[in-house]
Amino acid sequence: MRLTRMTCVVVAGAALLAPAACSSDDDPPATRPQVASQSESPAPSEPPPAHPFTGAATAKRNPVLAVKIENTASGKPQMGLKHADIVYVEQVEGGLTRLMAIYSSRLPAKVGPVRSARISDLHILPMFGKPALAYSGVQTKMIPFVQQASLYDVSDSAAPGAYQREPGRVAPYNLVASPRKLLAKAPQASKAKDIGFTFGDAPEGGTPRKTFTVRYPAARFTFGWSERQQRWLIWQDGKRDMAAEGGQLGAPTIVVQYVKTTRSQFHDVNGSYTPLVQTIGKGRAVVLRDGKAYQARWSRPSEEDGTTFTTASGEPMPFAKGQVWVVLAAPKPVQP
Repeated sequence: MRLTRMTCVVVAGAALLAPAACSSDDDPPATRPQVASQSESPAPSEPPPAHPFTGAATAKRNPVLAVKIENTASGKPQMGLKHADIVYVEQVEGGLTRLMAIYSSRLPAKVGPVRSARISDLHILPMFGKPALAYSGVQTKMIPFVQQASLYDVSDSAAPGAYQREPGRVAPYNLVASPRKLLAKAPQASKAKDIGFTFGDAPEGGTPRKTFTVRYPAARFTFGWSERQQRWLIWQDGKRDMAAEGGQLGAPTIVVQYVKTTRSQFHDVNGSYTPLVQTIGKGRAVVLRDGKAYQARWSRPSEEDGTTFTTASGEPMPFAKGQVWVVLAAPKPVQP
């Protein structure tokens, strides 16, 4: 259609100028003027849609990779956490915590220390569709649950070529993996999609906070707002939570999602039970962003649904653009 419209304009222009351009039959043919169409200026391009995990403007929707990462002093500093789109904090045996990092928009060169998966992971992951899950084993009794779960298994036994032992660290805190090699073993992994997050300007209200602390039976997180960096920096057990690549870990948005935490059917070799973090249903949350704490509510009707967060008035609770930490905490610390 564009070519047709341009041809019509040129022909019309030549016809109008013909008397002045041809004075006699002996004159050379007049060069037809090039008449530009004022109506054909390029339409302004629309910005790419926001990434569903970070709010960043990008049209790319890459496959989703989840990685289980050690979160005790023995495994610090962790590798690759700075590149994660989302980081989940979950309570495990003994009142300690373990992380599940979600990657899609960016992939680090390596990530770790990679550790074993937990039953709570299998209830969180279906909201991402069928992502790839990297981990370093599970209890024998849990193997059937993993096999039936909505995920692609890229553990160290399923994709051994994607893993290596990091020099200078001791087992089991030295197992690291290449995210690109992991995803190469799961070519059908689901691509990033809406999981309920909303991004945008901060809403009205909120309580100014310099720090916010979340306690587990054997772990403590403190998030401190950095005006200069425009993000919440992380301390764990009173120490700066540093990244192996350098700098302190932190994120523009911290979501403290209060969830019911009960005893699962699993336990470790010492008899300490494995907590079951129940992320289906409704509950209270606190969203930290822009130096303020916002009271919020969360809702997830089923495992296949994403988790939505709303303000006290019921409006969508927007997050700041960038990495999001979701701290799954019991309303009261559950003793191991």
